[in-house]
Amino acid sequence: MKTDLHNPPNGARTLSPAGPDQSHLIAVSLLTGGGDKPYAFGLATELIRRRITLDLIGSDDLDCPDFRDKPRVHFLNLRGDQRTEVSFAKKILRVFVYYIKLIRYALTAKSNLFHLLWNNKFQSFDRTVLMLYYKLLGKKIALTVHNVNAARRDSKDSLLNRLSLRVQYHLTDHFFVHTEKMKVELVEEFGVREARITVIPFGINNAVPITSISSGEARRRLGISDGQKVILFFGNIAPYKGLAYLVEAFQTLRDQDKGYALVIAGRPKDAQAYWAAIHASIREDVEMGRILLKAEYIPDAETEVYFKAADILVLPYKHIYQSGVLLLGYSFGLPVLAADVGSLRDEIIEGRTGFVFKPEDPTDLARCISKYFASDLFRNLTERRQEIKEYAAKQYSWEIVGRKTMEVYAQLLGLPREAELSTADSPKSVVQVNTRQ
Repeated sequence: MKTDLHNPPNGARTLSPAGPDQSHLIAVSLLTGGGDKPYAFGLATELIRRRITLDLIGSDDLDCPDFRDKPRVHFLNLRGDQRTEVSFAKKILRVFVYYIKLIRYALTAKSNLFHLLWNNKFQSFDRTVLMLYYKLLGKKIALTVHNVNAARRDSKDSLLNRLSLRVQYHLTDHFFVHTEKMKVELVEEFGVREARITVIPFGINNAVPITSISSGEARRRLGISDGQKVILFFGNIAPYKGLAYLVEAFQTLRDQDKGYALVIAGRPKDAQAYWAAIHASIREDVEMGRILLKAEYIPDAETEVYFKAADILVLPYKHIYQSGVLLLGYSFGLPVLAADVGSLRDEIIEGRTGFVFKPEDPTDLARCISKYFASDLFRNLTERRQEIKEYAAKQYSWEIVGRKTMEVYAQLLGLPREAELSTADSPKSVVQVNTRQ
């Protein structure tokens, strides 16, 4: 995606009503699955701005003042507490209770349109039995497909997985995907008609607080010296994320230049053996202070410290459809080095927002890191950070997502076109970010 940093992309324009406002005719149940707060928050707040009638099905994690006491908005905390540090029996009980609440809600819901952002705990059940239940209740179903086949990405694909995906995709009335490659895969691998697929941006993260803390202060909080070249890996640690390649590249570089520092911030996820091998390989670097390791979930309130302390974000992925972490980096104006997998190349403007390297190749990754720290992008990082933030706010605006989403809602509900582009509020900034001093 060779988009100029200073010119908005097609579609990033101010909306103007195409006729009488009919947003009040649109009623939607947004089923979040209880997770992925950044995406659910961004979409929900944009839909609320457009004054549709919205039932927002979430969890404790998504429960916030932004969804309280709003006209025509009902936040239903059906999922509740999702903390992992509880007994297995309690996990089973709360998932069972959640499904009971969800089934009961669907039976009584007034909206005829269900928009699913994520499935719940039991994927096969959600894709088949729950989808059939929604259809028997007469619901139209929109599905945001963040990963066309995550099991294949994770090397866990199976016949049951593919069959259940086919059932869900067959029962879905309309799809939202984030890249053209995902659209092609839905068509070619699962027989979905192109007319039922809408490509929308993965909206910029506006759920993570951004304060006035400086990069220098962020480094001091993490114990990082001002002169160090700080590389950041952020997010869940799993085999497809390719952290091992970054570790190998970093260890090559730090033998050549002691000024490099690596920050690993994120929790291992369903990858005990994989993480154990990496942990063993970095133990000495951690003890010597060359690698800062925070192998746990990073709360929203602490996230900005890592992105403001870093000079570059690295995504050494082996397989990916799209990356919310990339856009999180952009929201802080942080350049990105990404493996050339999925559609990551399309999200980076070489030399302006980052660089691309060969996947699963530590040598090329080390070369790319060296190239970045010798580039004008790094030398002028303070100015470039602001350019990247402005570019991302236009390119990945929730306003664009909201406009396209409303068009689909109107189509599924059989409303005339003037409802598709209408918005009740005067347009505000392209992207709204929490600013807490």
